Amino acid sequence: MKINFQVYITVIVITSLIISCSKRKSVVEEHISLQAESNPSDTSQFNSIKGNLSLNQLGTYPNRVVLTGLPQHRLVTIYKTITSAKVSERSYSYKSYYDYEYSEYEQFFMPGIDLIHGYNMLNIAHYDMINEQVSLLFEQPVLVKSLYYPSFEQDSLDKKPINRDFYLVSVYDEDTNQDTLINKLDLRRFYHFNSANNKKTQLIPPDYSVERSQYDSKNDVMYIFARQDINKDGVVKKEELLHVFWFSLKEPAEAKLMY
Repeated sequence: MKINFQVYITVIVITSLIISCSKRKSVVEEHISLQAESNPSDTSQFNSIKGNLSLNQLGTYPNRVVLTGLPQHRLVTIYKTITSAKVSERSYSYKSYYDYEYSEYEQFFMPGIDLIHGYNMLNIAHYDMINEQVSLLFEQPVLVKSLYYPSFEQDSLDKKPINRDFYLVSVYDEDTNQDTLINKLDLRRFYHFNSANNKKTQLIPPDYSVERSQYDSKNDVMYIFARQDINKDGVVKKEELLHVFWFSLKEPAEAKLMY
């Protein structure tokens, strides 16, 4: 039986490529595995910070200036300086953001508000361009999950221009489970800051941990789904009660219990 020489060469080349890719994939996976296992006990490097430390005791750097829809006010995102973990900042407009952490894939849609998702973001600096004064949103280092701020470009709601004059921050700000670290194992809080950063309001009760949000465009209302830490151990579990709160984006205040 005769075998076409070109076909034979093609089969050899394809087989070699498959073997090469397989080996390369194994090497990559092994490299990732080794990196992950190099120091498994030091979780403080990966989107965690040790509790009771000041910002001066941590290596930090300003990542960028956030242009808000309030010309007088600018924000500066502050990140932990590390070399062994990924640091990323992602910005979204209300038209493009999906929170893939939740199975619902609910669309982030709040006209007049833009969003930054932070990894290893420790704080946010507020700068007043007219008074030339700077202040921090949080007195101590925290882990910022989400920062909502007035959109830089003019937006509209029901075909009417809309302007926001506040900031919302979803954050881990306390070592609630007493394991010496502040990270995603702790309760997640939700705060409102006025435009000048001289008034801070905790929107969800402190014994809850925020899980997700949903926007109601007809009422211009934000719904917050939060799980209650019933046994007061500083950790939320899936079997603990999930409640729904709401507050108006026209004048944000402490959220009201809906369910």
